[in-house]
Amino acid sequence: MKKLLLSLVIIFTTVFDIHAQCAMCRSTLENNFSNGDPGIAAGINTGILYLLALPYLAVIVIAVMWYKSTKNGGKELGKRLA
Repeated sequence: MKKLLLSLVIIFTTVFDIHAQCAMCRSTLENNFSNGDPGIAAGINTGILYLLALPYLAVIVIAVMWYKSTKNGGKELGKRLA
């Protein structure tokens, strides 16, 4: 379990150069970049990636909590039956 958690942390903290943009964001950023303002593009890309990753992170946290609670619940049930 610790290896899985460690690998997930490494995957989520590793920075990749990904260009994930919608059509409207892309056209706006191309206009800003052609006018000499490249700083906005990096901020928008980072924001899009955070919005993409947070729902997956929430699902993973809920799944781990559910797994731990069912694992502990099974042990308590076994003790009651014995």
